[in-house]
Amino acid sequence: MSDGGDTSTAGPHLLVLSGPSGTGKTTVVNRLVAESPVPLRKAISATTRKPREGEQHGQDYWFLSADEFSTRRADGEFLESAEVHGSGNWYGTLKSEVDHAIEAGYWPLLEIDVQGAMSVIRQYPDAVTVFLKTPSAEVYEQRLRSRGTESEEVIQRRLQTARQELQAAEHYRYQVVNDTLDRAVAEIRQILKATAGD
Repeated sequence: MSDGGDTSTAGPHLLVLSGPSGTGKTTVVNRLVAESPVPLRKAISATTRKPREGEQHGQDYWFLSADEFSTRRADGEFLESAEVHGSGNWYGTLKSEVDHAIEAGYWPLLEIDVQGAMSVIRQYPDAVTVFLKTPSAEVYEQRLRSRGTESEEVIQRRLQTARQELQAAEHYRYQVVNDTLDRAVAEIRQILKATAGD
């Protein structure tokens, strides 16, 4: 899991957190960044989708035009990228986000989908990978519907994607059930503490 030694010489690890829509990833990530036992910095994803109300460029996402995203992708600037949920929108993680975090002594935290995670794992086999789940399939649907931001068609697509993503959970080093926020965050904090102590 690491190159041995104590945390001062082991250096930062890459933390990848994935899970279907509705698992509470964003809430867990925000808590982790605030309460982590290791210095974490969230890698801000880039996307071609339009900002939702209240979202800010460079804080929630890097909002790129389709042309800029395509050019930067062709130039090899992305660690991973994909068109997500059949929506026509592209998402990806810029390599610079990871490099800047590591250079500053932080563990980069990537909140990305399964497809992106598989690509990252190939490049960083020592990454700490966590798959976040809800206690049951009903909870996914309930949480998706409670957002009130997606059409029925999009919800059905996301549920289909969730079923596929759950099958990939076994490829992650850890699986954490987000039954209660406090417990899920505490479990991931323990994982980070154990990894830092290797």
